[in-house]
Amino acid sequence: MSDSFIVCSNLTFSWPDDTPVFQNLSCTIGGGRTGLVAPNGSGKSTLLKLIAGEYRPTAGSVSVQGVLGYLPQSLPLVGDLTVAEVLEIAPLLGALHAIESGDASEEHFTTIGNDWDIEERTRAQLDRLGLGDLAFERRLDTLSGGQVVSLGLAAQLLKRPDVLLLDEPTNNLDLDARHKLYDVLEQWNGCLLLVSHDRALLDRMDRIAELDRGEVRFYGGNFTEYEAAVRAAQEVAEKNVRNAEQELKREKRELQEARERAARRASNASRNLKNAGLPKIFAGTMKRDAQESAGKSNEMHSSRVNDAKARLDEAERALRNEQKLSLVLPGTTVPAGRTLLAGERMQVRYGERSQFAADGVDLTIRGPERIALLGPNGAGKSTLLRLVNGDLEPESGQVKRAAGRIAYLSQRLDLLDLDRTVAENLAAFAPQAPDAQRMNLLARFLFRGARAHLPVGVLSGGERLRATLACVLGAEPAPQLLLLDEPTNNLDLVSIGQLESALNAYEGALLVVSHDERFLADINVNRWLRLAEGRLSETGPPDVD
Repeated sequence: MSDSFIVCSNLTFSWPDDTPVFQNLSCTIGGGRTGLVAPNGSGKSTLLKLIAGEYRPTAGSVSVQGVLGYLPQSLPLVGDLTVAEVLEIAPLLGALHAIESGDASEEHFTTIGNDWDIEERTRAQLDRLGLGDLAFERRLDTLSGGQVVSLGLAAQLLKRPDVLLLDEPTNNLDLDARHKLYDVLEQWNGCLLLVSHDRALLDRMDRIAELDRGEVRFYGGNFTEYEAAVRAAQEVAEKNVRNAEQELKREKRELQEARERAARRASNASRNLKNAGLPKIFAGTMKRDAQESAGKSNEMHSSRVNDAKARLDEAERALRNEQKLSLVLPGTTVPAGRTLLAGERMQVRYGERSQFAADGVDLTIRGPERIALLGPNGAGKSTLLRLVNGDLEPESGQVKRAAGRIAYLSQRLDLLDLDRTVAENLAAFAPQAPDAQRMNLLARFLFRGARAHLPVGVLSGGERLRATLACVLGAEPAPQLLLLDEPTNNLDLVSIGQLESALNAYEGALLVVSHDERFLADINVNRWLRLAEGRLSETGPPDVD
């Protein structure tokens, strides 16, 4: 195990408008693979930028032992760069080629240093990431988004870093590229700190670091083990809250009963003293004694109530604020034998180029099927979804759609009016539904009270997805076929769980494009299609280890 590490000491960071992100955060991340998890907006990417030196802390310090490699979520690359320039090996290759051509200038040898094997080493690294056929002179703007991400990772690995920071490295990667990345990271023996919502990747980590309320907590084991530990802790916390609530109720009841007893005793004593005809001095003394006794009892029970409140507060702080969707959507039911879509020999052309093979593609969707559409980037999966939806008509072949609504959620989540509130958008999708019914549906999608009246444009990515789902699934009529294009991209783990809950409540047919294997398994996909080299074929589920 490497002795490289990262140390954050009393790290404090605020945005220029003084909005705090971290306050006195301290943690040490040693050798091995660490997955960093937290909801979007918690500061994961900001922490990586602080460690990488892209941001300067307001106070405190960050130290890194060893050579640092950093792959940000958005690569700061321009399209006219070549592969060699991105890999930062262009000067080395130029010097090597000059020497091979007979130019023995000293500057070339100085440039190369000890990197005489740079071309072979680079080719081997590119091959490990599925980029072995890339020419060094190829321009970046001719590559897919997934190829650019893999190329950026290769550039970092060529530095032979001791410490590697990766921010959402599987974004835009297809399944083959993801598995190549998994293999590379499984062989990593330095210090890796990785931010990801890819649960299959997080399950390959040695430990999970959870960033919560400005603190980092470490859990040994992979993400599945972390989830189990969190669930167990949540069950204990929920039990403690229930016990603390019962204790508080009991102490409040006993306080009230003690006050009522004291009031009755005082009233009885006053009558008894008056009837007994005792001298005023004795009567006053007895009254004061009774009041002091009642005061001590009240103080004791009030103290117990305050202690019970403190224990409840402590128990509630340990309780995670897990916002779960609880949905029933019977209006989306589709009969098992109904044919929703029948497409034969569908073909789309872009200029002279055909998207699919010469005979086009066939696709039939029946009943409440849950279909995953797999395939490499650029194979035409999004094009096929647009054909199914009717946004795009085939230039040859035919498509027959059953009566009923098809809903399409593109990667851009652009169905809603950003200037309207969540409630106003739902009213546009379901104008005949009573206001109370619409507000009840929004509450089930976690838009309660004032949250339902926020403009969609100010919502986070996860909130916007929930709002879109509420409008799509609550629309009139409800959709019988739901199309989703990479729905988990840029969602945090909590939002992915909420999406899964909504889709598992949906009773219609699904056609989902996704590279997230765990997500596809959790929404109970029962039919698998693969689009590759222009052909659509039935296949089986990928292995999820």
